[in-house]
Amino acid sequence: MPRAGLAPASVTEAGAALADEIGFDRLSMGLLAERLGVRPPSLYKHVASLPDLAHRIAVVAVNELADAIGAAIQGRAGRDALVAGAQAMRRYVVDHPGRYAAGDAARPTGPDDPFAAALDRVLAAWSAMLRGYSLDADQEVHALRMLRSALQGFATTEAGGGFRLGADVDDSFSWLVDFIDRGLRAGGSAGPQPSG
Repeated sequence: MPRAGLAPASVTEAGAALADEIGFDRLSMGLLAERLGVRPPSLYKHVASLPDLAHRIAVVAVNELADAIGAAIQGRAGRDALVAGAQAMRRYVVDHPGRYAAGDAARPTGPDDPFAAALDRVLAAWSAMLRGYSLDADQEVHALRMLRSALQGFATTEAGGGFRLGADVDDSFSWLVDFIDRGLRAGGSAGPQPSG
């Protein structure tokens, strides 16, 4: 009989919290069982395996990220949306490095996977950050890839304690967002030119 108070959602949330504390790569069913005060076999009544737990954490993380960005950019467009959304993503990754790492490592298992729907939500949030920049469809794809790469790279480096130079990290982040804003306002005019 499953332990009272434990359910797939509560086990997943506890796993996400533990991943944030110790790092996603160190998460194990044994450590989670210890945290919850149960024996490891008890967890398998609620999640099928460590990969199943990791996937569940990924779904939670990507939905939380979509919510954070969506709330931050509500009613904003252009630079205002970019700044608010970028700050929301940065805060989420720094505050939740383990669960963010789970989301980054996961891949959808099929069209009915809740992770696929979560990815669609975060992609829509990133797209909303780009509204007001008048990008065509091809430019938007490039801009989305650039935005994710730049923001994820900065935030995960910060979360991992990788910035050791003397300059203020907040100033560096503002500089990065200003740089992205200038590029987006240029409308991708400096992008690849057709060969001739």
